Amino acid sequence: MLNFRTILPRIWAGKPRTGALADILLIPFLALAALPFHAAVFLRNLLYDRGLLRQIGLPCPVISIGNITVGGTGKTPLTIMLAKLLTERGYKPAVLSRGYGGKTCYPLCVVSDRTRVLATAAEAGDEPLLIARSLKGIPVIVGADRIRTGQYAIRELGADVLILDDAFQHRRLSRNLDIVLLQNRRPFGNGYLLPRGPLREPVTALKRADILVLTGTDTSPDPPAAQTLPSATQFLGYYRPTALLRGGNGPSEPPESLKGKKICAFAGIANPASFRDTLESLGGEIVFFRTFPDHHPYADADIENIRKAYAASAAAILTTTEKDGMKLVNYPSFLQELFLLRVEMDILPSRNDFAEFILKKLK
Repeated sequence: MLNFRTILPRIWAGKPRTGALADILLIPFLALAALPFHAAVFLRNLLYDRGLLRQIGLPCPVISIGNITVGGTGKTPLTIMLAKLLTERGYKPAVLSRGYGGKTCYPLCVVSDRTRVLATAAEAGDEPLLIARSLKGIPVIVGADRIRTGQYAIRELGADVLILDDAFQHRRLSRNLDIVLLQNRRPFGNGYLLPRGPLREPVTALKRADILVLTGTDTSPDPPAAQTLPSATQFLGYYRPTALLRGGNGPSEPPESLKGKKICAFAGIANPASFRDTLESLGGEIVFFRTFPDHHPYADADIENIRKAYAASAAAILTTTEKDGMKLVNYPSFLQELFLLRVEMDILPSRNDFAEFILKKLK
């Protein structure tokens, strides 16, 4: 039986196993399956570009944060950072999310109404819940219809600027600014569209972007991808670990406390390698690392297996991402055994340059 969880990431990264029968058989099938997807994406973009599909505007500025690949590029931490920057400069933003994995999102779900967090990860999705808990006083609304959620945010919650999380492909709602995130090491994977590769749409779609943010754990001012991208204003975004949270809401420790310690870690995110890189950059020795699919709903068997691995590893610390912690609220005793690593997005050359560029566009 083919294990797509291990084969697809390898093929999408452009690293199929030489001579592996599964890879040899799967690649032509994926290429064939990509043809109708490619045609649908091309036709949809053409209709919007020619004005045959109408974009709808709302009575306040709209900022989209998105990407052109599947997988983690840092949209959630950038969304949190941008909402804080706008608030510091006098705006009243609201975050609108599609709410992947949420069960009660029709027609919309208010995750936070400025004063309270009103939904769980099971109801709204893990990423909207993480955004809501990270942004005190900023509304977060989930729903498939961004027009409806945007109107609600303006009318009922007093928002004067909307931040669309993961919306580069959502072209129905007109926006003032498109921010696109790309991994700075291999921004397009193998360069093919889904399912042959990780691209949601062709690289030429980046012509719609106003800002490109190259993300990763490397703070080098000249990331490898920078010189090969289409012309657009570029910034470097890097993941900065800020705290280790005990059980999600217990006392915190500085992330540097991992230095020299044996670590048992697990993650159910789109790019678990970035989490592993961060742990290693802090000086931790990873003795066990388990990955799960993105948005994975943890079950009893998962918890039992992780506990067994932790006991067998003789590690000093059991850790996962803060996003994974959102999905573990039904296991409070297990949460108390965990340290959640909080990571924030920072911007080079500076957050202020990034904010000023955005403010000029909004005005």
